[in-house]
Amino acid sequence: MQTSNNKILEVNAMKVHFPIHLGVLGKGKTLFIKAVDGVSFFLEKGETLGLVGESGCGKSTTARGVLQLYRPTEGQVFFQGKDLCLEKGDALRRMRQYMQMIFQDPYASLDPRMTVKEIIGEPMKVHGIPEKKRDRYERVLELMKLVGLNPTDVHRYPHEFSGGQRQRIGIARALAVRPELIVCDEPVSALDVSIQAQVINLLEDLREQFNLSYLFISHDLSVVKHISHRVSVMYLGIMVELAEKNELFAKPLHPYTQALLSSIPVPDPVAEGKRTSIALEGEIPSPIFPPPGCRFHPRCKRKEKICSESTPVWKEAAPGHFVACHLIG
Repeated sequence: MQTSNNKILEVNAMKVHFPIHLGVLGKGKTLFIKAVDGVSFFLEKGETLGLVGESGCGKSTTARGVLQLYRPTEGQVFFQGKDLCLEKGDALRRMRQYMQMIFQDPYASLDPRMTVKEIIGEPMKVHGIPEKKRDRYERVLELMKLVGLNPTDVHRYPHEFSGGQRQRIGIARALAVRPELIVCDEPVSALDVSIQAQVINLLEDLREQFNLSYLFISHDLSVVKHISHRVSVMYLGIMVELAEKNELFAKPLHPYTQALLSSIPVPDPVAEGKRTSIALEGEIPSPIFPPPGCRFHPRCKRKEKICSESTPVWKEAAPGHFVACHLIG
């Protein structure tokens, strides 16, 4: 992979497997769901890396593995030069001050029994910053203004806000402890299209203002293209392609990436009529029993014999453009 002196996050061959115990009282055979099965990438300071793929491909599990909400089965996750997989207890909690998350559902991610003041102030209370209660309250008001909320609503409850406003509360909560890395797990998918644009623009402004780094997860390719600097494509627990966004959208190399991009509708009836969409056959295989060789080969129309026999190597097909496919090169 590329090297950089400005990397804030580096993930090396991370795996997240979940055991399934069969038999009576779990005394039978144990199988493993290979939700994430060896992903590697890095994120630079002030950069947004988009993570795309079908539902169930491992995007959210990758994000939770990075934050150690799911402890990786194997691999390394370096944040600010420290391997988070080796950190425990208070040491890990101190690191989490600088890594925050914006969740997908603004209705489920906020405690309905807490006021806005309590929701945004809770991370500061946990990490003890600032020390004085009055200073925390002033910080809450400051954050509400920053994300476009009225500070006079500080004592209201989540059910009194719209979906877009609730997501702004979630963003303010993530910013409360001045993080350097924010994982955005489909932060606009539950919002109306008009509100999506407002939230995306807000996230971009905040990134520029505070030099934040985003790991941005989404199934909406148009949103990812707008906000990301680089884009990574996942399929069945692995990464199949990663490149700068304009390079990826202009010259997709992996057949799966080509199929994904062909599904993006074009806002031009004439162009849409001439466009050829690549239809994928079959369903995503089980992550318990992934197919041998290339995991995409059962659904690939261009597959060859080697695709079912050998696992493709992650290689740099062009400067900064990585792909795992036997058909490339």
